[in-house]
Amino acid sequence: MKPLKIVVLAKQVPDTRHVGPDAMKPDGTVNRGKLSTIFNPDDLHALELALSIKDSIPGTKVTILTMGPQRAADIIREGYYRGVDDGIMISDRRFGGADTLATSYTLVKGLQKLAPFDLILGGRQAIDGDTAQVGPQCADKLKIPQITYVEEVVEIKDTEIIAKRRLEKGIEIVSSPFPCLMTVHGSSPDCRFRQAKNVMKYKYARTKTELRSADELMLSLHKKRPYLTIPEWSVEDIEADIAKIGLSGSPTKVKSIENIVLTSNEAKILSDSDTDIEMMIKELIEHHTIG
Repeated sequence: MKPLKIVVLAKQVPDTRHVGPDAMKPDGTVNRGKLSTIFNPDDLHALELALSIKDSIPGTKVTILTMGPQRAADIIREGYYRGVDDGIMISDRRFGGADTLATSYTLVKGLQKLAPFDLILGGRQAIDGDTAQVGPQCADKLKIPQITYVEEVVEIKDTEIIAKRRLEKGIEIVSSPFPCLMTVHGSSPDCRFRQAKNVMKYKYARTKTELRSADELMLSLHKKRPYLTIPEWSVEDIEADIAKIGLSGSPTKVKSIENIVLTSNEAKILSDSDTDIEMMIKELIEHHTIG
């Protein structure tokens, strides 16, 4: 089996467990500067799938590609700590405010710069958007086949990959020729932990922008160890059309934003008695929740 070149699309997302009243801007975009961030959960599953393929096919190379503000470089470092070979950061203020259409366009421009590749992996969806559109849009723009909701890779052959899809009412076993894109379901194996040796090797990895505020010791270290400098691509580097990126390239418009706060007096505690269950069903029917 020949080695594969795999690209993992990963995103740094707001931690939805700590969303406050200032989480959104007036224009309907996420106020990322006010929120703590995490590695998008589904993307971690995609990363694990990529690394497991790397383990099984000697010589396979895994590159992690992320788009976001400067602090999203944490995603690249996390990838290094867990076993990826390379990381690319797409970052430019002009990319800000992108919806799925503008995001997929930007990622595709980055992927075209990375080509050729055999396999693109990404999470099923991001928790800050819940659309599951970016992966399929990338495949469509690249004009390559796609397999969505992947739970497991069943077999890899020289010219095709066979995968198991997790669907709402069962599973499917499907195959696709290379190159292809797969979005990975959250029911796939969890991502492996950081490896101590990789943390020690890459803990000082920085983008060029981050190095602008670095001290002399850090600059000297990067000069001696070029692999620590994370490639950072701007609009010009990926030759993107300004009209198709960021807020200006995003046809999605937010009509209104509403904060919904659940209070304790809206909660009811019911027993498992027939009377309580019957009362709950009647109430749900009256409010057209069911029925």
